Amino acid sequence: MAHPIRSVAVFCGSRTGHDPAHHAAAAALGRGLARAGLTLVYGGGSIGLMGAVADAALAEGGRVHGVIPDFLTRIERPHGGFSRLEITDSMHARKARMFALADAFVVLSGGLGTLDETLEILTSRQLGLHAKPILLLDAGGWAKPLARLIESVIGMGFAAPEHRRLFALVPDVPSVLALLGVLETEAAATEARL
Repeated sequence: MAHPIRSVAVFCGSRTGHDPAHHAAAAALGRGLARAGLTLVYGGGSIGLMGAVADAALAEGGRVHGVIPDFLTRIERPHGGFSRLEITDSMHARKARMFALADAFVVLSGGLGTLDETLEILTSRQLGLHAKPILLLDAGGWAKPLARLIESVIGMGFAAPEHRRLFALVPDVPSVLALLGVLETEAAATEARL
């Protein structure tokens, strides 16, 4: 059974990167999610793009749900203005909790942790463990190399051509927000079968 998207997990970096387009996209996404009445679920940090997306959502009066492992509270400093903060005992538990809280996923620019989260959520969708939308936001050209890698894996025969439909490569924040406004998730039905 499909239902409208109410909460969005955002995967993004604990650094801002060199191109200001990454920070601008994070702030615009946070503002947009708040204005749309969508709950931001994210990694809980106050630094880098994580801090930017949370700051912007909170400044617009949005709901922000942070999820951070205990050991990272000393590195990424949890944000102080959450609607809700959860501290987990591991990275694995953090990812599982963010998955449970989200109706959809938006991937912003980031490093190895962001890539890890993205590939795990893509693989889970490939395996039929969920049907939640996954949007790769191509801020500053960040997502295109990842999409090319997936295309290469398909071309080499390690993934099926239909796996191109596991995600959408989206050029900008307005396009992400427009898609989130019309997409629905069939997560409840999928999870009920597990």
